[in-house]
Amino acid sequence: MSPAHDERARISAAMERILEGTPQNSNGAMTVVALAAEAGVPRNALTQRHLDLKNLFYEKLRARGEMPDSERRLRRETARLKRLREDDRELIRQLKSDNEALVRALHVAQLQNEQLRRQLAESKGKVSNHRGVSE
Repeated sequence: MSPAHDERARISAAMERILEGTPQNSNGAMTVVALAAEAGVPRNALTQRHLDLKNLFYEKLRARGEMPDSERRLRRETARLKRLREDDRELIRQLKSDNEALVRALHVAQLQNEQLRRQLAESKGKVSNHRGVSE
């Protein structure tokens, strides 16, 4: 399917309507998808045939101090992922600390167990408590 002869003109007009805040055929979002809908062209017309117009659209947005919706979403997602990464770092730090404490406790229990086994072997079956009273 070949592009319509007036495709570039329709895209340019749609760009102006979106930038002016007066969209007629789309939701007016600052995206290539909305621009394509506003112009009545397939999205690939902007991503393949008329890259210059897509880039011009984003340049005009930035010149006005605005950010394309896709970039805004990516920035939000990046911030969210950074927070999750920091949360994960803290969790890993806590788990490592807990693990070290558990390893120490296990080591103490193993030492105590070994002492009790030694006492049992030395006393030939009689185990005494800490006060030295036979039981």
